[in-house]
Amino acid sequence: MEMKRNQSRLRGSERAVSYLQIILGSVIGAAAYPAFLVPNTIAPGGLTGIAMIAHHVFGVPVGLGSLLMNIPLFIVGYRSMGRVFAFRSLVATVLFSACIDLLPAGAVTLNPLLGCLFGGVLMGIGLGLILRGSATTGGTDMAARLIHTRFPHLSVGALLLGIDFCVVLAAGFLFEVEYALYAMIAIFVTARLIDIVMTGLSREKACYIISQNHEIVKREVMEKLERGVTMLRAEGGYSGEDRPVILCILSAQEVGQLKGIVRQADEKAFVFITDAYDVLGEGFGNLMETAGANRS
Repeated sequence: MEMKRNQSRLRGSERAVSYLQIILGSVIGAAAYPAFLVPNTIAPGGLTGIAMIAHHVFGVPVGLGSLLMNIPLFIVGYRSMGRVFAFRSLVATVLFSACIDLLPAGAVTLNPLLGCLFGGVLMGIGLGLILRGSATTGGTDMAARLIHTRFPHLSVGALLLGIDFCVVLAAGFLFEVEYALYAMIAIFVTARLIDIVMTGLSREKACYIISQNHEIVKREVMEKLERGVTMLRAEGGYSGEDRPVILCILSAQEVGQLKGIVRQADEKAFVFITDAYDVLGEGFGNLMETAGANRS
C-alpha cells in the first residue's frame, strides 16, 4: 500500500511538472508574436504563420485564426494521438492561441532582423517546454502526420518542410520577399532553441579510452575523478584481439584531468570524446525528476 501511495504521489508530481511546462511554454512562445513577429510582418511557417497572413489580409486575430484551423485537425487526429497526449496538446493549443491575442505585450522592436531573431528565440523556448511537457500545439506537425498516414511514401519531415516553405513563400508574395527571408531565419532559430531546450546545453562528455594499461586508467579515473567507469568488450578489426574499452561520463571541466591521467598511463592510448545529452543517474541528473516530461 505504501508503495502504491508513493507511486501515486510521484505520478501526481510528474503531471504537475508537465502542465507547468506546458503553461510556461505557451506564455513564452505566444509572447513572440505580439512582441516581435506580428509588428514586423514575419510569418514563421506553420498554421500560426497562415493565421498571421490572414491577420494582415483580413484582420483576423492571429491566435483566434490559429485555433480555428487547429480544431478540425484535433477532431480528425484525436484517435491516433492517445488520450493523455491529445488532452495535453489541446490544453497547449488553446492556451498558446489565447495568449497570442490576450497577452498585454506591445512591439519591442520594429527592426525585422531583431524581430526574427528574438521572436525565434522565444518561440523555440516556448515550444521546447511544451514538447518537454509531452504535448504539442497541433499545427502543421499534426497535419503532416495525418497526411503521412494516407500517403506513407511521403515522410513527415518532408511534409513539414513543404508546408512551411509554402507559408513562407505566400508571405513573401503577399508582403515582400525580404520578409520571407526573415521568416526563414526565425524558423532556423526556433528549431535550434527547441533542440537546446529538449536536450539541454551539453555540459557532459562521454569518453571512450582504448589502452594497453586499461586497469591503471580505470583505477585512476575512479580514485582521482571519483567517477564510475564501464568496461566494454571490443575486438580489434585487424588483429582480432580483445580490446577492453573504458567508458566514463565526465563534466566538461574534468576532461582535461582525464587526458592527463591517460597520457601518464599510456601515451599510445586511443581516446575519443563526444557530447552526452540528458545524463541521468548517480552523480548527474535525477532520473525520477525528468520521467514525467517524457510520458504521454
